[in-house]
Amino acid sequence: MAFWNKDDKGVALGEEQVLNVLKKVQDPDLHKDIVSLGFIRNLKIDNGTVAFDLNLTTPACPVKDQMRDEAVALVKALPGVQNVEIKMTSEVRQTPQLDKSALKGVRNIVAVGSGKGGVGKSTMAVNIAASLGAAGARVGLLDGDIYGPTTPIMLGLDLPPKSVGNRMIPQEAAGLKFISMGLLVKSEQPLIWRGPMAHKALQQCLFDVDWGELDYLVVDLPPGTGDVHLTLAQAVPLTGAVIVSTPQDVGLRISMKTLRMFQQTRVPILGIIENMSYYICPHCNSQDHIFGHGGGRRAAEQLGIPFFGEVPLDLAIRTQSDIGSPIVLAQPNSPSGRTLREIAERVAAQISIRSYETPVLEVE
Repeated sequence: MAFWNKDDKGVALGEEQVLNVLKKVQDPDLHKDIVSLGFIRNLKIDNGTVAFDLNLTTPACPVKDQMRDEAVALVKALPGVQNVEIKMTSEVRQTPQLDKSALKGVRNIVAVGSGKGGVGKSTMAVNIAASLGAAGARVGLLDGDIYGPTTPIMLGLDLPPKSVGNRMIPQEAAGLKFISMGLLVKSEQPLIWRGPMAHKALQQCLFDVDWGELDYLVVDLPPGTGDVHLTLAQAVPLTGAVIVSTPQDVGLRISMKTLRMFQQTRVPILGIIENMSYYICPHCNSQDHIFGHGGGRRAAEQLGIPFFGEVPLDLAIRTQSDIGSPIVLAQPNSPSGRTLREIAERVAAQISIRSYETPVLEVE
């Protein structure tokens, strides 16, 4: 239904005029205008006020303010428009779901992996998940590092999950639903398991958990390219994988093995994060590139995949992880907090791009 308004010259202002001018606003990631993408909803024109919803593909959209401001300026320039009211909303698209499994309420599953331990992969996974949750998304975190679970420490909670029937109820912390083997066994107890047992444990954490409705399920993988990686790649349709590395050649070369493993199992690579890129001196704030510089960016350019950013070797990140409060929540405006939030936004943008490149399959 159209709502009509007249400008000062008595010319009727209608929906078509508003939509035509809004077509000038482009989503820089999807390379289409916001009208063609169906982002404009509930358009109303009344007494000089134009109101509509701007419904984006993720609440963590890195350019949402830019698109909103551009839309306001364009519509306000129309004759007769005195006020523009935009309500920012979001609806995360679902990547193809191949069956009606226990994960049917999960829209996107994102793996975070690295070739070796000690590069901060779990720290990246926790902060990405917490950033997306803080932006307003419904987020779950699965600690797939069966032998060395650390997310209970980083989220400050180690209580075992409750069960309803034969399904576990995930714990909640930092705005996330999460499951970890660290919640199911004592922290000092080693898991001396062969591969098939790790395979079964991951399947239980995926399919025997009541995840509910999630926009994103972030899976923190163990280092390497073993059974857990193959189980995940074969058991569920992954939206994509994020690779975490460090700047030096040895770290990059090993991380590339994980990247190649995902490529061979046909899992899209969303991008690369370079952790421990530089050291921030707590006394003078100078930057030292202890492990070299630019390796992650160069690797991303050579492979033709996105580079999400450089995360510093910052004492605050380690401190907040140890006390169970991710830095993106505890210190969101600190340099490291902002960097990690921007990385999470870039991850969300790549997921949105992926969802538009791959048509959603309807399953009966």
